Amino acid sequence: MADIYTEKEILGDALAAQKAATGEFNTFANECVHEDVRQTMLHILSQEHDIQQDVFNMMHSQGFYPTPAAEEKKVQETRQQFGQSVK
Repeated sequence: MADIYTEKEILGDALAAQKAATGEFNTFANECVHEDVRQTMLHILSQEHDIQQDVFNMMHSQGFYPTPAAEEKKVQETRQQFGQSVK
């Protein structure tokens, strides 16, 4: 009997694959000695991020990846926390 995967499972797998791909291309770009190769890796990384965003948006729009709204207080606390860490 053939396995039948749901659209949610297929998209979830695609999102996981894109997360892995962006991680790998990020590492490749950061560890390139030659600038031309680095620029190529950064270009590919950007494309992979776009694909990841598309898959996420598909999942989110179909209710497969819910993202509850953040409380304004939590948003401000996070901005302060990370704003201070970059100074």
